[in-house]
Amino acid sequence: MNNAASGPKTESFHDIIRGDKPVLVDFYADWCGPCKMLAPTLKQLAERTGDKLRIIKVDVDKSRWASGTYQIQSVPTMILFHKGKIVWRQSGVLPLQKLEAMVRPVIG
Repeated sequence: MNNAASGPKTESFHDIIRGDKPVLVDFYADWCGPCKMLAPTLKQLAERTGDKLRIIKVDVDKSRWASGTYQIQSVPTMILFHKGKIVWRQSGVLPLQKLEAMVRPVIG
């Protein structure tokens, strides 16, 4: 049955990380100073990688399941997923060059 009135379906977190495109997830909190420092770096990374990499942010205070499921013990924590598998994981703020070096092998 086609239910056109419902509009576009939103993607779930699991759908996003299981897709063909690599996904860098930034687990953060609004109160976290280092998380705020990382935000411009992630924006630059997005500009450099274009549509080869998807970057999403997950607020650990609003999505408590994240800290349990992925054992997030400090923020920021970044996890790079490719086809549902964790390829790389790092806590703390990293410079753009190091982040780019970590994602390049996955995005080609």
